[in-house]
Amino acid sequence: MLAKMPKATARRFLTAFDALATGQSSGLDVKKLMGRAGYRLRIGEWRALYRMEKDQLIIEVVKIGPRGDIYK
Repeated sequence: MLAKMPKATARRFLTAFDALATGQSSGLDVKKLMGRAGYRLRIGEWRALYRMEKDQLIIEVVKIGPRGDIYK
């Protein structure tokens, strides 16, 4: 999905995931999902749903898409 979004937005997502991987999530719009496991990262009108494994440095991106379709 990163290939289908604007390049500047895709770069912002990659930078945000690098920050999450190093534990520097301050300044990012991240919220814990309600009703299911995982987190939501918002960048503009785009959302990424992801999960993190605490015992290992793993960020699994479940889905990336526009705001209206991402939660379906």
